[in-house]
Amino acid sequence: MTISGADPTGGAGIQADIETIASLGCHTAPIISSVTAQDTTNVIETAQINEHFIIQQARVVLEDMNVAAIKIGLIISDTTAMAIHTLLTDYENIPVVLDPIIVAGGGKVLANEDVVDAINTLLVPLATIVTPNSEEVRSLAPEGDSLNACAMALLERGAHYVLVTGSHEKTNKVCNVLYGNNRELDSHTWPRLPDRFHGSGCTLASAIAANIAHGQDVVSATHKAQEYTWKCLQAAHQLGMGQKIPNRFHWFK
Repeated sequence: MTISGADPTGGAGIQADIETIASLGCHTAPIISSVTAQDTTNVIETAQINEHFIIQQARVVLEDMNVAAIKIGLIISDTTAMAIHTLLTDYENIPVVLDPIIVAGGGKVLANEDVVDAINTLLVPLATIVTPNSEEVRSLAPEGDSLNACAMALLERGAHYVLVTGSHEKTNKVCNVLYGNNRELDSHTWPRLPDRFHGSGCTLASAIAANIAHGQDVVSATHKAQEYTWKCLQAAHQLGMGQKIPNRFHWFK
C-alpha cells in the first residue's frame, strides 16, 4: 500500500510508486492523500483529500487484502498526518516506509512547519524506516549539528532505521548511509549522474517497501533498492522541459 499525492506528469508521487512496485513484482494498493498541479519543473499547486476519506480508502483495502508493507509519501497537512497515524496504530504489525517530502525538486515548499512537526511526532515514531535526503533530515532534526546527529535524532524519536541519501550534497559521488540500533549500519557510494530527476526519492522508498514486502530484511532491501533506483536514473527519459523522469522499467527492452 502506498499513501501519497497524485502527480499528473506520472514522474513522481503515487504514479511513481505504482510503477516502481509493479516493476519489482508486487501489486500496489494506491491511497491518494492529495492531488497536485505540477510539471517536470516544479509543483504549481496542491489540494488535500479529506482526511476521513483517506482513512476510508485505506481501511476498506486493509480489511480486504493482505498488505505486506505501507509506503508513505507526500503529506501536505497535519490533519493528513493525523489520519495516517490513526491507520498505522490500528495496523501496527505492517512495516512502514516513510519518505518525508518537504520541498519539491523545483523548490516549492510542500510541508510547512506544522506538517514537519506532525511528521516528527506522529509518523516517525511508527516508521520501520525513514528515507530523507540530507536537506530533509536537517529540517526534521534541526538540533543535529551533522547528518549523523540528525539521523540519530530520528532514531531517538522511534524510527527503527533511517536512510539518509546524499544526492543533495556537493560531493563527487553520492553517499547514502543507513542508520539503526543507535549507530551507522551500512553505507553505499554511487556515481553521481549529471542530470536532475523527478521522482527519484519516491522510486527509492517504494523500492524499499517492495523489497520488504518480498520478505527481505531492511539492510538488504535498502541496498537492492538503491541499486535499482540508480539504474532507473541512469536510463531516465527527458519527457518534459525540466527534470528527467526515471525509467522504472529499465530492464524491459
